[in-house]
Amino acid sequence: MHHSEKEKIALEHDAAKLFMRCYERNTGKPIRHIWHNDPMRPDVSCLFEGERLDIEIAHLYGSEEEAMEVLGRDLSEKTKQILAQLKEEPADERLLKSLNRILENKSSKRYKTERVWLVIRNTHPAWKQEDIKALEHLITMPEPHVFEKVWILGDIEGKSGIVRIYP
Repeated sequence: MHHSEKEKIALEHDAAKLFMRCYERNTGKPIRHIWHNDPMRPDVSCLFEGERLDIEIAHLYGSEEEAMEVLGRDLSEKTKQILAQLKEEPADERLLKSLNRILENKSSKRYKTERVWLVIRNTHPAWKQEDIKALEHLITMPEPHVFEKVWILGDIEGKSGIVRIYP
């Protein structure tokens, strides 16, 4: 397994754990992490109300370049230039664009599962949970898709909790 693959799995696990913790806190319903899945299935499976529930994890970055910055990579001059340009674009427009791009990518996927939720973890320090809530009515959920619910984890550490954006 590549380092990057390991890292991706670690990020997904982490996001799933944070989501489950927030969900339990909000609803009082226990949701337990069971295992990490192979690519044909959503990333993580858990036990919820006595049944298996699958969770697909996505990370919301502003861009590839910002992802590299967030993950602490060495940045080339070109990447730094792109980052500088991006920072001039209005943050909420970029947030919406990135979010809709994730929803579009994920909704075209088909999984071997009965029930699946999509959990998107926001990693962008400039975007707050309030910003996401404010854009809620502009978020486009592509049809058809397989997700029973779609949630956003407000920040990388899960401190701001979760917001349901679908249904």
